[in-house]
Amino acid sequence: MPTLLRIDSSPLASSISRELTNEFVATWTAAHPNGVVLTRDLAASAPAPIDAPWIGASFTPVDSRTAEQTALLALSEQLISELQQADEYVFGVAMHNFSIPSTLKLWIDQVVRAGRTFSYGAGGPQGLLTGKKATILIASGGVYTAGTPAGGMDFVEPYLKAMLGFVGITNIEFITAGGASQLMSGKLDRADFLKTPIERVRSVAI
Repeated sequence: MPTLLRIDSSPLASSISRELTNEFVATWTAAHPNGVVLTRDLAASAPAPIDAPWIGASFTPVDSRTAEQTALLALSEQLISELQQADEYVFGVAMHNFSIPSTLKLWIDQVVRAGRTFSYGAGGPQGLLTGKKATILIASGGVYTAGTPAGGMDFVEPYLKAMLGFVGITNIEFITAGGASQLMSGKLDRADFLKTPIERVRSVAI
């Protein structure tokens, strides 16, 4: 049966990115009535930063790891298992200081591991999470599309495209709801603001 992994990183339950992931999941579930949705809320339970013992454990062969090292990698293994199990991913990402939320970076550090999600070969690193699809739903206060005055300040899309591609996920759709600061200033109605991105979400979540 098809499996979708939902990953949210915004700490606000009412955030634009979470509203978009809610819509994605609702549309996907309607299109896949027998499907399974896995949920990973990084804001509610953020992974711990990796440290020297974690790095040592990750580079120690499985058969040689101590019980303590195995415990250090338990969350990483669980997160990687979710990625392997799912056929498709949807990420809700609120831009923070022109880049991704810190919780999402912590998740990336836990799942990008040699021998687990990528391997080294004669031709260099090769991603192991192939045949997957990812939809990235981005909300930003400003507008950072190409050609705008701040167009060079978006580091979310290029970074996630590079990192997901590194582990083998190359079928990626980006949907951005830019200019959310207009909602806080009252210059734009929330429903009007969300109309176009929600239409795009519904078109790809099937």
